[in-house]
Amino acid sequence: MTQTRRDVLQMGAAFGVAAMVPTIGRAQTADMQRIVARPASVQLAPPEYPKTDIWGYDGKLPGPEIRVPQGGPVARRFVNELPQASSMHWHGLRIENAMDGVAGLTQEAVPTGETFDYEFVAPDAGTYWYHAHNRSTEQVARGLYGALIVEEPTPADVDRDEVLILDDWLLDPETGQLDPDFDAPHNSSHAGRRGNFIATNGSFDTTWEVPANTRLRLRLINAANARVFQLGLSGLEGWVMALDGMPLETPEPIPEMILMAPGQRVDLFVDVTAPMGETAHLVRIEEDQGYSQAAFSVVDALDSSKEQRGAPVPLPPNPNMDVPNLETARRITLDMEGGAMGRLETAVLDGERMDFRELVAANQFWSFNGVVGMTQTPLASLARGETARMRIANNTVFPHAMHLHGMHFREIAEDGTIGPLRDTLLIFGDESREIAFVADNPGKWLFHCHMLSHAASGMMTWIEVA
Repeated sequence: MTQTRRDVLQMGAAFGVAAMVPTIGRAQTADMQRIVARPASVQLAPPEYPKTDIWGYDGKLPGPEIRVPQGGPVARRFVNELPQASSMHWHGLRIENAMDGVAGLTQEAVPTGETFDYEFVAPDAGTYWYHAHNRSTEQVARGLYGALIVEEPTPADVDRDEVLILDDWLLDPETGQLDPDFDAPHNSSHAGRRGNFIATNGSFDTTWEVPANTRLRLRLINAANARVFQLGLSGLEGWVMALDGMPLETPEPIPEMILMAPGQRVDLFVDVTAPMGETAHLVRIEEDQGYSQAAFSVVDALDSSKEQRGAPVPLPPNPNMDVPNLETARRITLDMEGGAMGRLETAVLDGERMDFRELVAANQFWSFNGVVGMTQTPLASLARGETARMRIANNTVFPHAMHLHGMHFREIAEDGTIGPLRDTLLIFGDESREIAFVADNPGKWLFHCHMLSHAASGMMTWIEVA
């Protein structure tokens, strides 16, 4: 059956914290800091399980957090100690094309034992992340990701600033090791590789101690291959401040349920309303049940000086957030077809038209405008500074998380209202949505589904800005 937005929202109509256990479910080059992708073992599952073999940046899960001021430099020498070629993508950052890290489009994949220097200025404050971008459906699933935080010039009025990277892992319940079939046809043709073990920051029991009434900035990052996280709060209340790194013009009260597609980020300001001795939670909602995704143990009495703390002021806007000239914008169409229970009969793969049976034999299941995977020519060639409007029709029964590299977009609703600036759009089965963006960053920019199994099995294209 087609999973619609209404289905997902209805699932979260009511919830409680039913369980606290996750389901087994440009600087000077000479001084450039290294970041090493290598195999490692970490205690991912509870201690009764052995350590899980992963791939991690500097052998850590998640990789080391990178924090820089807005307008500051990011410079890392990527060292590949993996048994596969790899590259690093800086997700959500509007940086120069040569630094975007897309193997096969903006650079060659870095072979085993080789290095590549990434060096750029971070133009936008906000919450971003970095991850592998060669054989992503495997390399990200093995743990190759970390947070990149670009701080505002003036610190936000919060007591604590915490990053929460949400992920799921497909583990063998006997050994605690990763399922090695990263190209499983069922995952590729259905909802993607979904795990049976849920973690936050690579931990099965993420907990912080906080005083009552503390105001927290929670930077949520969905690093999962395919899972759409459905989140709520218990013992916390507050505001949505930013989406995909970009500040909202006016903070919005946190809704009953937050949907986060793979690749998306949400910045929350929350006040701890649970009293001393109790525990507040970021709650994961599944099948009308609530599970603790992260816990906040309230250890101190209420600070009376903070009892009347009011609504926060908006975060300062980033540059170039407007999308003008919508009426004269270039029109682009993207029709998605394929997948299990889909209506894809034929499509072009590597220049050859194939029927669906032939595509299945090649482990390719999805098409954009009748073409499977990357093409020699772009979906659109745009002049620098040109505004484009793209109508995306999801003619499949599965949701997709469409991510645009190098630029952000705004959604245009059916009534003509304009949504917040984002870089990843969650679009449900049988939905049609429209986005608009300014092609203000020259280069070749990937546009793909961030359900990474879908990208690997057909859902990739690119846009050229000259």
